[in-house]
Amino acid sequence: MMGRFRKALARSAVLSVALALTALWVTPAAHADTPPDGGELAASWLAAHDGPAKYPGRYPGEVHIDFDVPITMSDGTVLKANIYRPVDANGVPVTAPLPTIVNLTPYTKFASWLADVALSVPVLSDALIQLVNSIDLTGTPLQSLTDLTRALSGGAARGFGADRKLIQQGYTQIVVDVRGTGYSQGTWQFFQSRETQDTSEVIDWAANQPWSDGNIGMNGISYSGINQYLAAEQNPPHLKAIFPVEGSTDVVGDVAAPGGGLGLFAPVYIAAVDALKNIPDPVGLLLGHLDPKWLLDRISTPFEFFDYILMALVPDVSQLPEPLRKQLEPGSPLRNAFTDSHPERIHVPTFAYGGWQDIFAPSSSMVYDRLPLPPEQKKLIMGNTYHANPGSGFGNPGRPPRLDVLQMAWYDKWLKGIDNGIDKYGPVVLWQQGGWFVSQQGFAKQDADYRRVYLSAARSGTANSVYDGSLSAQAPDAPAQLTVSPLQGATALCSRDSAVESAGALSILPFCAEDDRIHELGGLTFTSAPVSEATTISGPITAHLNTMYDTSEGYWSVTLNDVAPDGRSTVLASGQLTASLRAVDESKSKKDAAGDYTETAYKLTLADRQPLVPGQPTVLDIAVNPVDAVLQPGHRVRIDVYASNFPRGVLLPPLLVESRLAPQHLMLDPDEPSFVNLPLSRELD
Repeated sequence: MMGRFRKALARSAVLSVALALTALWVTPAAHADTPPDGGELAASWLAAHDGPAKYPGRYPGEVHIDFDVPITMSDGTVLKANIYRPVDANGVPVTAPLPTIVNLTPYTKFASWLADVALSVPVLSDALIQLVNSIDLTGTPLQSLTDLTRALSGGAARGFGADRKLIQQGYTQIVVDVRGTGYSQGTWQFFQSRETQDTSEVIDWAANQPWSDGNIGMNGISYSGINQYLAAEQNPPHLKAIFPVEGSTDVVGDVAAPGGGLGLFAPVYIAAVDALKNIPDPVGLLLGHLDPKWLLDRISTPFEFFDYILMALVPDVSQLPEPLRKQLEPGSPLRNAFTDSHPERIHVPTFAYGGWQDIFAPSSSMVYDRLPLPPEQKKLIMGNTYHANPGSGFGNPGRPPRLDVLQMAWYDKWLKGIDNGIDKYGPVVLWQQGGWFVSQQGFAKQDADYRRVYLSAARSGTANSVYDGSLSAQAPDAPAQLTVSPLQGATALCSRDSAVESAGALSILPFCAEDDRIHELGGLTFTSAPVSEATTISGPITAHLNTMYDTSEGYWSVTLNDVAPDGRSTVLASGQLTASLRAVDESKSKKDAAGDYTETAYKLTLADRQPLVPGQPTVLDIAVNPVDAVLQPGHRVRIDVYASNFPRGVLLPPLLVESRLAPQHLMLDPDEPSFVNLPLSRELD
């Protein structure tokens, strides 16, 4: 009997070992968080980037540049590129095949070259960076100027131009004018399929040049970051790593038409690119690279895409010109370019940077969780920055390493196979608003549970606004109707959203960008009691509002604020919605166990438009940008509700006419309450 027992015990032990090994095989090992500053690993990354160059040339920063190199696409269109290569001690271009970094830009390779020159003047450029980094206006009315200028020392500028230190450590850099921009032929495609095909063809071309070893990486900021995501979705065989800074995987939801509204950024941006693309490359002209085809292309299409904005200037939605109407329909080339993004298809190692105050913050913050890659192959940093100052302050104690340092460490790992530990970084490093930089496993914290926080007419006594309400864990006992006017919302001109829409330019007004109390004069405010202990808010947010109107159209804006004991009200996140475009795209939205939306996406089509019925209550679910924040003890949560939000968002012209800028009504009804679905670490006090 004891023998049978021993055999059974042995079989049990073998089975246990087998199950344990199976579990190890099917379950990925936990990824240990590294500190935001990279710890001891960061010193080696900095030394690899800033240390003695592998190819120093004859003088500091010397590289070889081939200007205005033609690259012919499959349809015969010629794109133009500047190619940066390292040189040996005699100034001769290195012939050994090296990894190659590709950047496709609409801002012109000439502008990138100017940025490169400014950052490459021996001694002077480093001295300038050190000087800027030494100026600290923190705690003064000019604090925001420091936040902007410190972007120069944070390493992002070399991602816009060309990083000569990277090149001298054994890389080739290519900066290419996107089709129809700069000195490239053709018409500007604005992320449409032909442009994505161009990117794949440039990658293939670069991989097959004699100076390339076939391993391609991509870099770049903003448009060039979006371009990287679109290219990586195709998973071209030679593309081994991308480093998108301030990219987007949802251009419509982020900036083109958030909540169906039109922000000021989009038309200004299109006008700027249209202007730049009509200027020939001065270096190309000096070299005698006259291109009659380029000139003919610009003459035939001098102002692309801006015509669609002009078409929208009609008084009635039924009068929208047919070309614009077709482009707004699902499946159109332009709409697909902005909405048909698939980060879930990316299998290229990706290191992404975003900023909480960036115009692309909503999709940037969510991209880590949407990439189907292990933590070793995907990283995310979210800084407390605007579009104009990515990486501000990076490289200083307690902050992440400089972006140029991280970028080269990423390429060294995935293009050169150097085991430098960058795969262990993070994997997610966030500026926790209200706190400091933290490292964690994903974007939304696991201990955050969605909880309804109800809007109540009970006065909080904490705000000067159109109406000072409160927040509660319970629905209100009695009904109330609060009214707010779009004209009152003109205070949005002095708001954090205005600073966001200006790419950070208006952040120099700290009484607007860092304190929302002027803005709140034009809205409805709802404030909680002070929290008794630190409380985190982590994840996407949805505001569920019961509304009513006097016309057939309306527009709402919602902000989530952290209110300090001294009354300062800091915007953590915001969202907006054109009321008639409230139809939710269920395939892209998520709900919690109670059936309330957590992530909310909209169909945003004219076919799904639902004009309002005056006097009839209408329920809206307004997507508010994702957030990661901590409320310190004594701080309060505040929800602000406005009937307008210019310049961050405004009704399209025909819908604005339809709204007549009439007052709008918020219903606080016990039977159909208004609430915000917040991802909280604990119940509010």
